Amino acid sequence: MLSAVAQYVGAAIAVVLFDWGEGGVEPQTVAWFRVIGAAIALLVVSRGWSSGWTRRQLTGVALFGVTTALMNICFYLAIERIDLGKSVTIEFIGPIAVAAATTRSLRNGTALAFAVIGVTVLGGVELDDNAAGVGFILLASALWAAYIVFGARVAHVDRGVAGLGLGLAIGAIVTTPIGAPWSGPVWVSPTLLALCLLVGVFSNAVGYGIDQFTLRRIPIRRFSLLLALLPVTASAIGWIALDQRPSQIDIIGIALVLVGVAIQERDEIERVERVVRTDPA
Repeated sequence: MLSAVAQYVGAAIAVVLFDWGEGGVEPQTVAWFRVIGAAIALLVVSRGWSSGWTRRQLTGVALFGVTTALMNICFYLAIERIDLGKSVTIEFIGPIAVAAATTRSLRNGTALAFAVIGVTVLGGVELDDNAAGVGFILLASALWAAYIVFGARVAHVDRGVAGLGLGLAIGAIVTTPIGAPWSGPVWVSPTLLALCLLVGVFSNAVGYGIDQFTLRRIPIRRFSLLLALLPVTASAIGWIALDQRPSQIDIIGIALVLVGVAIQERDEIERVERVVRTDPA
């Protein structure tokens, strides 16, 4: 819950920055600073991040960091065009797909079907006049699925947040050609620079740091289900902070996605009960 609130408070600040002053800050630039701010914060608080890595671990960290940076950029390009809550719900198809893929059953297929229908309802509302927004959020969704898989590998290296910080630093460097060209106004405004970096602290350093803590303790599938908190939290914060009131059709779409999550959750509960009956220890 803390991760969800931190991520979307940061996103709400980002939306404000898109319209800041006369020209605002480009979404891809805010996302780039988000990654930079998080990388700086995490590397400052972590120890031993500069040594002791194997080549395989560094490759995994780099893949994770670049994937995360690109996911952030696509997500911000989407929320410039689509309401925050609706965007996160459409994006949630990525975690649902990961959860469904890791355990195959009729119930998982049903859960995925509900999620796809919900996303289709939400996407269909936007597609006629906002194909770019839908395209960006679907791309962010695919990257979110990759973030979960790569993030689990980084988490199990078990070096605190050092892997996350190093990965985001690499991601910031790789995405410099995307974010830096429009960053001029930010560098000359201490307020804008501080807010852009604050977005990174909230959304990435706090939010993703908690993700890493959690991924070391539970399976990927379980983690994917816990992310069901995110669409609800994003909708609430979008409504409170940005006055983005969901329509009735939006609520139906969000509800369908959450029904899919609930079905997956029930399947997990029954699986645990079977294990306990078989081996109470």
